[in-house]
Amino acid sequence: MAPPKFMGLTGRPLSLAVTTVATTGFLLFGYDQGVMSGIITAPAFNDVFPETRDNPTMQGLVTAIYEIGCLAGAMFILGVGDLLGRRRAIMLGAFIMLLGVIIQVTSVAGTKTIAQIIAGRIVMGVGNGINTSTIPTYQAECSKTSNRGLLICIEGSTIAFGTLIAYWIDYGASYGPDDLVWRFPIAFQVIFAVLIIVPMTFLPESPRWLLSHQRIEDADNVIAAIRGYEIDSEETLQERNLILDSLRAAGGFGQKSTPLKALITGGRTQHLRRMLLGSSAQFFQQIGGCNAVIYYLPILFQRSVGEDPNMSLLLGGVNMIVYSIFATTSWFLIERVGRRRLFLIGSIGQCLSMVLTFACLIPDKPMVARGAAVGLFTYIAFFGATWLPLPWLYPAEVNPVKTRGKANAVSTCVNWTFNFLIVMVTPIMVDKIGWGTYLFFAAINACFIPVIYFFYPETARRSLEEIDIIFAKGHAENISYVKAAKELPHLQPTEIEEYALRYGLVDQTTSRGGGRDPRDEEEKPTVSGESANNSNEMIVNEHGGESGFGDGLNTSRKADEN
Repeated sequence: MAPPKFMGLTGRPLSLAVTTVATTGFLLFGYDQGVMSGIITAPAFNDVFPETRDNPTMQGLVTAIYEIGCLAGAMFILGVGDLLGRRRAIMLGAFIMLLGVIIQVTSVAGTKTIAQIIAGRIVMGVGNGINTSTIPTYQAECSKTSNRGLLICIEGSTIAFGTLIAYWIDYGASYGPDDLVWRFPIAFQVIFAVLIIVPMTFLPESPRWLLSHQRIEDADNVIAAIRGYEIDSEETLQERNLILDSLRAAGGFGQKSTPLKALITGGRTQHLRRMLLGSSAQFFQQIGGCNAVIYYLPILFQRSVGEDPNMSLLLGGVNMIVYSIFATTSWFLIERVGRRRLFLIGSIGQCLSMVLTFACLIPDKPMVARGAAVGLFTYIAFFGATWLPLPWLYPAEVNPVKTRGKANAVSTCVNWTFNFLIVMVTPIMVDKIGWGTYLFFAAINACFIPVIYFFYPETARRSLEEIDIIFAKGHAENISYVKAAKELPHLQPTEIEEYALRYGLVDQTTSRGGGRDPRDEEEKPTVSGESANNSNEMIVNEHGGESGFGDGLNTSRKADEN
């Protein structure tokens, strides 16, 4: 029997189609992130929206209000994303972005245009917030362990390519008629939205979402199609059962929507800790200064380095080329170097780049100030290679299947909240404190390093189910989760169930396809690593042997008693 097909595709071609649509969503995200930088100070734009002329606060508001829409979109997914499903959410997000484009480009001078452009930016943001909350989850749940990191890194790094396209379209349009200067760059986003909506109509839903809604036959069909298996093959059955075990272990099987209180539980699943890890990555990405550089690079070159508007726009475009080139390096490093090391390398590089930038601005001499441009170039290079894709990958990996959709939405809410803050205050900071802006960002980046070193476990080359075991191991043995990740060997599919039993993630009844979740009674709203087992106690497993951590059902009973 041939494998099932979607869009006439199966196996690798179908996986490629899923990745292509996912990356198009982030290409649109990157484009919209960069498009305002080249037009917000353009005379043609200021003529239609006079409130933005020589007004850093209004320029910041028009640019940053988009992030408020993104936050609203992420909160929408937090509330109904589990009910809506990954596929329909992505289609809805792209359609809303299409509406936002139409609202913006139909602004006419002489009317209340500033209100219309702000409304359009908010609507556009709602759609993007929906997509950025959903796409990484969809990609992670449809990918193999061996290429999940690469595919989500490609997806995240296309943000840079979207921004690159936006910068150069802005630059090219600046030589055209007044309407072309700003209407065409905004309208160009329609192409990306259509390229998301049409293929997504025919692509499959996430198999993990289908299984969480007890649609087992549909999930088997999707697993077989994406992997290129026959629908009744042993490989299809094994992958489906591993996902089911993970769902039952987390108490997510048969739940149409995960309750919000599940996000603050501890125990072996460590839902709260894992949500905080993913959210902190998004928080660090934003307060590190990336959008101060991406959104306002031409303005920074004008006000901080002293270049004329045309040269500033040109330098911004060149910097985006650097950004895009270095964004591709993560494709080759993500599995070899790992998430932790890339986070650390990026933090150190961004910190030193900001030090170079503010040091060159202190003398207030034009020739010395040009050294600050080098600092901005190296900053965007380090950011593109590390902190650009990683905060989109890490939450999608580190959160368990039960809370992945909602926890990813929370981390995206954090992203857009602080994105708005940084984009809003950057023009004001540059205007009021000058080089102190870059000193602030240098200090912030330095603070990331100890947090990453002590709290971020490595997830490279791990299946999503193995990552569940890392946290169960850390909790059960009362050790650092970073240490648990280092100590846990890479597991074969047949070994995952054995380790899940060992650490009490599932009991023996559950592992055969039923039973209760052994953690339902023992999870507490805490992120501490306190073990449910006393480290001095030896637990007798069902075979009569002793071990330092329990096995199967006996572990569950011991945890429940404690």
